[in-house]
Amino acid sequence: MTKIRLKVKKLLPEAKMPVYGSENAAGADLYALCEHAIRIAPHDTAIVHTGLAAEIPEGYVGLIYARSGLATKKGLAPANKVGVIDSDYRGEIRVALHNHSRYEQSIEPFERVAQLVIMPYVFAQFEETDELSDTVRGEGGFGSTGSK
Repeated sequence: MTKIRLKVKKLLPEAKMPVYGSENAAGADLYALCEHAIRIAPHDTAIVHTGLAAEIPEGYVGLIYARSGLATKKGLAPANKVGVIDSDYRGEIRVALHNHSRYEQSIEPFERVAQLVIMPYVFAQFEETDELSDTVRGEGGFGSTGSK
């Protein structure tokens, strides 16, 4: 496991720093920063503030994933499935939570709302071409590699 130092700035003193739930957890929990419960109607999305900003090192990305308990018990997960925080972003980390359930759900102040995973990435240089190499799969699309 690689460890890096990640500078995190509290934008408000009551903001809670990300916390890993266990020694080998890949994602650190992000906490809601709100005065009152945030109510999210069925099939609606709410922006949840964390009160935090981060300095993600160049060559790394911050990925915001769902918390499995929140997703399975309340139907709440990031609206864009995985949020992306680029290394040049210095604004507040916010989580767009979507309510996939049929019932109104709520987020309480300081409730864990998502997981932040820091990962290295590869920056591609896109090169236009008229030809691509051939493979066994070829142009087979959705489901083309399923069992026979």
